[in-house]
This record gives sequence, C-alpha cells and structure tokens, in this order.
Amino acid sequence: MNTIAVIGAGTMGNGIAHVFAQKEYQVHLIDISEAALEKGVATINKNLDRMVAKSSISKELKQETLDRITTFSSLADGLKGVDLVIEAATENLDIKLNIFRSLDELCSEDTILATNTSSISITQIAAVTQRPEKVIGMHFMNPVPIMKLVEIIRGYNTSGAVTQTIMEVSKNLGKIPAEVNDYPGFVANRILMPMSNEAVETLQHGVAGVQEIDTVMKLGMAHPMGPLQLADFIGLDVCLSILNVLYEGFKNPKYAPNPLLVNMVTAGKLGVKSGEGFYDYSESKKAEKLSQQFAK
Repeated sequence: MNTIAVIGAGTMGNGIAHVFAQKEYQVHLIDISEAALEKGVATINKNLDRMVAKSSISKELKQETLDRITTFSSLADGLKGVDLVIEAATENLDIKLNIFRSLDELCSEDTILATNTSSISITQIAAVTQRPEKVIGMHFMNPVPIMKLVEIIRGYNTSGAVTQTIMEVSKNLGKIPAEVNDYPGFVANRILMPMSNEAVETLQHGVAGVQEIDTVMKLGMAHPMGPLQLADFIGLDVCLSILNVLYEGFKNPKYAPNPLLVNMVTAGKLGVKSGEGFYDYSESKKAEKLSQQFAK
C-alpha cells in the first residue's frame, strides 16, 4: 500500500493526510473547495512547524512530508491509482452515502474504502457499494497527529483480510488500533457521548456550574479535559448528531439529547468553532472564560 486518498480537508482530513505523509505514504488530499484545501495544507504546515520547533522532526522531514501531499478538487482525478481511500467529510449520512456511491464507481476494484465516521453504521455505508467486504471504519481521534488511538470498525460484511490490512496500516502510522464491531457509536462515542450528555443534564438541573462540573471530572477522575470543555472542542453540533444516531439506533431514552444541548445548537452556540459554547472563545481558544449565559 503506497498511495492514499483522503476526502475532506477539514480538521480530521488534514490531520489524517499529515500522519500518512509523515510516514512516507503518497497522499491525495481531495476537497471540492479550493479554499478548504489551502487552509488544510496551511494547517499541516503549521503543525509540522510546531514539531520542528520541538525538535520532534527535522526541517528536511517537514519538507518531505509536504512534498508527499498533492491536492485535488476533482474526485475522479484524486482517486487515480490509490490503494486506500479514507473519507473524512461531514458527519452526515446522506453525504457519506453519496460519496461512497461515487467511490465505488471511480476506484479500482482492489481499492479499500474507509470512513472516519465516529458513529454512523459501516454496514449501512457499505450497502451502497458493490464491495461491502472492502468497506471499513477508521475512526481517528482529534487531534490526529497527536492522539494514538484508531478505532477499526468492521462492518457486517468487512472481510478479515481487509481488517488485518487496516490494522497493520494503523500500526505503520505509529497508532494503536482497537478493533470493534459495528453498533451505533462504536465504543468511543457510545461511552463518551452519554457522559457529555449527563454533564449537560447536571448543569441544566443546577447541580453545579460549568467550571465545577469540569473540575470534578478533571481532578477527581483524572480526565485531561472536563466533559463540557471537551464537548465544546468536539463541537456541540457533532455531539448532538452522534447522540441522535445512538438514540435512533437503540431507541433507548438514556441516549436522548438533553434539551439544553439542543437549544444551544439551534442558537448556533457550537463551541470552539463558533466562538462560544459552554465557554467563551472570542479572545482565546482555551476554555478560560465562561460563556455569558453561564457566567456567575
């Protein structure tokens, strides 16, 4: 396996492209938006500069990494000659299904098709292709260049050979793969999202404030980031989307999104990406200041 295509140049896509290119894979970074491609490559460049500054890599390795990344705004052009495609588009079922229909038509029959989805059924995505045995989940964690875990999700028809190949590819990236089966939310979000939802519930019921809830989880449970700050970092809209997938998949009320979370997303308070969530990010990307609606 030598040439990888990554679809989507956003936060996850450019991070995935970065780690593959740094490990000597040729990377085709694909996005319909030229502006998104430019921003994605700029982010990779900035992250590599940080690594150079910390003496994690040399300037030569930085340049070699960038040289291995080629950008494409055309899906057909970007998919030529690739061995593996990793879709990292918006966490939206219809968008992903449309992409995989196109991938199935445009890619070689030997190409493995992976999705970075954090919650959507791999089996459902694979069903729109003629190669369900070659469709698999590769759920990277954010920020991709730093986080070691990759959830490897087997769809109902994913072959053992494809699973083993992707497990080895993940190890080649310096990641630690964890193989899981295809159920809503997989492992990471099936456990994480109800915790975040419960933190919102605790806040809504007035048990404690935002900082107090996060402090309890950071200092009492040794979490590096509190659940409300983490929700802001992930994006409250993404959290809501995942909770809806869990609720629809299991029909269990424990996964029903809290009304406060729904209201915040409806109001456009999405966390870091919008400048405000549980914390105010207008002056700093760090959770140093409470959002006005939660400030005492």
